[in-house]
Amino acid sequence: MPVRVPCVGAVIHDDEHRLLVVRRANPPAIGRWSIPGGRVESDESDAEAVRREVLEETGLVVAVGMWVGTVEIPGSGGVVYDIRDYACSVVDGTLVAGDDASDARWVTRAELLQLDTVRDLVDTLAGWGVLPA
Repeated sequence: MPVRVPCVGAVIHDDEHRLLVVRRANPPAIGRWSIPGGRVESDESDAEAVRREVLEETGLVVAVGMWVGTVEIPGSGGVVYDIRDYACSVVDGTLVAGDDASDARWVTRAELLQLDTVRDLVDTLAGWGVLPA
């Protein structure tokens, strides 16, 4: 039976409907682009984890909104990352890559399609109707 690791992600658009993405600085998917997110600690809710992960990776403070969707990503050693993604809006901060991110930026749909993204990111976001403009 796989070991399930609870994770969260943040789908964040700016006023121009660009999407916030980060380049992963650590495994899994090191060097590839994704939305901000990470593991949920045992003592925190999904919303708390989203706020912490976004702040650590981007320097931005967010308000966590509705659940957007869930993906399961198989990892090594029988691990399955159970990632619950939430729509968020920026309430404070200045965008700067930090912690698990080597870069962070706002991207249009055309720019997103040019990036080396994590597997199925674009198709998943398209299926949820949350691709950038």
